[in-house]
Amino acid sequence: MKKVYKRLAIFLIAFTMVISFTNCEATKNANNKQKGATIGATAGALLGAIIGNNVGSGKNSKLGALIGGVVGGGAGVLIGKKMDDQAKKIETEIPGAKVERVNSGIVITFDENSGVYFDTNKSNVNVKSQAALNKLAGVFAEFLDTNILVVGHTDNAGKDEYNMTLSQKRALSVTNYLINKGLQTSRFTTQWFGETQPKYDNTTAEGRTKNRRVNVAIVPNEKMVTQAKQAVKQ
Repeated sequence: MKKVYKRLAIFLIAFTMVISFTNCEATKNANNKQKGATIGATAGALLGAIIGNNVGSGKNSKLGALIGGVVGGGAGVLIGKKMDDQAKKIETEIPGAKVERVNSGIVITFDENSGVYFDTNKSNVNVKSQAALNKLAGVFAEFLDTNILVVGHTDNAGKDEYNMTLSQKRALSVTNYLINKGLQTSRFTTQWFGETQPKYDNTTAEGRTKNRRVNVAIVPNEKMVTQAKQAVKQ
């Protein structure tokens, strides 16, 4: 009986804390499943937020495996609360970035209108971007039980091959910059898609600007999931 009460108490406390964070703009994007007992049922929504088109293609199976998984019951609530905490911290530290809570993960979008961007035809992290990435590295150092996916994109101006290489260089620049801040290499996966995965209309200047982007996705690692399940069982 004591175990039943303890498990119920953990669930209720976690649920209450999750609800308390709904004023955060990032957590406003979370649906009822994220706020309730089941999160991360599929990788589809999170992949869509990162890459845009062709979510279900075989090329993206590796990303789906990294992001996917089902965490139900009280464990899902506990994980959701931790991810909400991290999303709110990122949103506070880097107000120029677009921060979304999607499934059990967090998606950050950096483009030319946000805190991290690249000069035309350049892939090095410029001084302004360094300031934002320093803050992001600090948040990652505080929330250790997560894996990080960095994905680079371009618009459709220029040759396909050039854009693919440019998106690769930019994604690797962000990854390497964060790792050089003392974060573990094993936490990172880096992907690039050139111009092949637009989320916005490349026929407009605004759309092309938004497509020149680097996404950072944050997902719970095995340790976080295991600890959440053990907390509910106790």
